[in-house]
Amino acid sequence: MNTQHFFWYFCALKAKTVKLKDIYRKHPRFILYAIIGIVSTGLEFLIYALLYRYIPYLYANIIGFHCGILCSFILNRKYNFKKEDKAVLRFTSFYLIQIICLAINSLILYLCVDIAGWNQLIAKGISIALTAFLPFFLNKHITFGKIF
Repeated sequence: MNTQHFFWYFCALKAKTVKLKDIYRKHPRFILYAIIGIVSTGLEFLIYALLYRYIPYLYANIIGFHCGILCSFILNRKYNFKKEDKAVLRFTSFYLIQIICLAINSLILYLCVDIAGWNQLIAKGISIALTAFLPFFLNKHITFGKIF
């Protein structure tokens, strides 16, 4: 790689870094929500993967989902939205929103596994991907917004 190529590569890399910083500056709560979502979804998926062979996969989905809900609420409440007040009310709102997402998630999982005949782990990944963004917007405006 000659000097000119290195220069252009470095400029392109720096431009990408600036864009990531700009995204974080504009949407810090969403970025942190996504990071917390990755952690809580990882916990959900891990529990599902450990249980689905021993109990019906939809039960494993419900148990894993609830563990993810608890993890997500605790981390979002403390580190992302920083709302320590009205814990019971906020948890109830958060939980109800997540239950709606669980119903959608379970429906997608059922359709992928029982109707389409897909692998249960692949179907779980698809159901997570399809329901990942809805709870952010609902929780931002309802649970941790100005309503409470």
